[in-house]
Amino acid sequence: MKASSAHPLIYQVNTRVWLTDLSKSLGRPATLDDIPDAELDRLVQMGFDWVWFLSVWQTGPAGQRVSRTNHEWRREFEETLPDLREEDIAGSGFAITGYTVHHDLGGDAALARLRERLRKRGVNLLLDFVPNHMAPDHPWIDEHPGYFVHGSETDLARSPRNYCRLHTKNGPLVLAYGRDPYFEGWPDTLQLNYGNPATQDAMIGELLRIAGQCDGVRCDMAMLVLPDVFERTWGLQAELFWPKATQRVRNQSPGFVFMAEVYWDREWTLQQQGFDYTYDKRLYDRLREGHARPVRDHLRADPDYQNKMVRFLENHDEPRATATFSPGVHEAAAIITFLSTGLRFFHQGQFEGRRKRISPHLVRAPKEPTDETLHQFYDRLLAVLRQRTVRDGQWRLLDSVPAWDGNGTWDAFLNFAWQGPGKERLLVTVNYASTQSQCYVRLPFPDLAGNKVQLKDQMGDACYDRDGDELLSQGLYLDVRAWGYHVFKVSIGT
Repeated sequence: MKASSAHPLIYQVNTRVWLTDLSKSLGRPATLDDIPDAELDRLVQMGFDWVWFLSVWQTGPAGQRVSRTNHEWRREFEETLPDLREEDIAGSGFAITGYTVHHDLGGDAALARLRERLRKRGVNLLLDFVPNHMAPDHPWIDEHPGYFVHGSETDLARSPRNYCRLHTKNGPLVLAYGRDPYFEGWPDTLQLNYGNPATQDAMIGELLRIAGQCDGVRCDMAMLVLPDVFERTWGLQAELFWPKATQRVRNQSPGFVFMAEVYWDREWTLQQQGFDYTYDKRLYDRLREGHARPVRDHLRADPDYQNKMVRFLENHDEPRATATFSPGVHEAAAIITFLSTGLRFFHQGQFEGRRKRISPHLVRAPKEPTDETLHQFYDRLLAVLRQRTVRDGQWRLLDSVPAWDGNGTWDAFLNFAWQGPGKERLLVTVNYASTQSQCYVRLPFPDLAGNKVQLKDQMGDACYDRDGDELLSQGLYLDVRAWGYHVFKVSIGT
């Protein structure tokens, strides 16, 4: 089932943390069956097309043991949870022992029932796929050791943080930890060998199984199995994986959606290899830098490319937006991020202004107060995002011109226009700077000529009447406070 809008909204749920909270209120262990229908209804009312349930797959004791004994990780866990308990550390949801739903969550049957509840509400289900590695106690270690990257005793001696010795049914083996080429290995995982065609076939088999349980997958670190990246990391040649994997899955499940976590400017590559959506980390990083021009330049990319970008301000890998962006900047960055074209990706806790990132190794979150002002901001923004104009309309970037000679503050503006399927139009403007700024922006709607035009702010109380001919010729004059923004509904007449 494809998303119902051209510019869909997705909500990421930390499944294990949510069920831990539910368990406390129920007085017993909660499963996916215990997620209230009222909560699913609430997500529908908010406008979400997709829900991503993070970390539903089976994990094992080997990964959990590493998570509990790794001193660096444990320090992070203690910073998140000062009252940390052993049972809070379940092990990473990405150290997978099998693509079956974890028995503690209710197993495959509970997921099937949850999917049906979502389907009845017109909501798609997204789950994880981790192509690069498996947990150290995955059955393939004994059954198919050739699926993994092997090392030598010399490798182990030279690079003990990238290799380990494992005792298997086939005897002791030196195997590589899962990793990317820029960091040391993840010691709770083992690296899959994409230079082995049998490994690729087996992973396609896993994807085909997953595709029977959901409507799409978010592929963890998807660029790591690109042939050139894999060879650079391991010195092993590999065939292309993603084009045949995505095609095989879609032959079985037409309309199945692939979303890539991807970095290093490999977004276009993965779009060409079958991905519907790719992370836009560049936009996020440029927003963090706090300067408008690099953001504006980034948004000049081809619209077909941008329509497949995943726009976010936080996720389970990144710090919380409230801890990253100061008040005012946060809201301005959100307007830019979520009123650009592409897929809009929100993270559980973002609307409430949570400040502590929850590691995917943990199953409990700290208690944090809700930032009511931020919550109200997101309520208004979601109301805009539910409008047909920004769900199925056409987006374009607009240029600013100086308000007067010698005034360089025009460069601080980001201006977008949305044209809906009918006559609905929006003008989005953000002063992405720490000083008050001025500019003119010409509206790209020819039918404003000869008409009176009303501009009504959907994020505030402002409402202006303007002459359509002036809006087309000279442009709309803007004088906006630091980090200020408007989302104007543009209507002919009053």
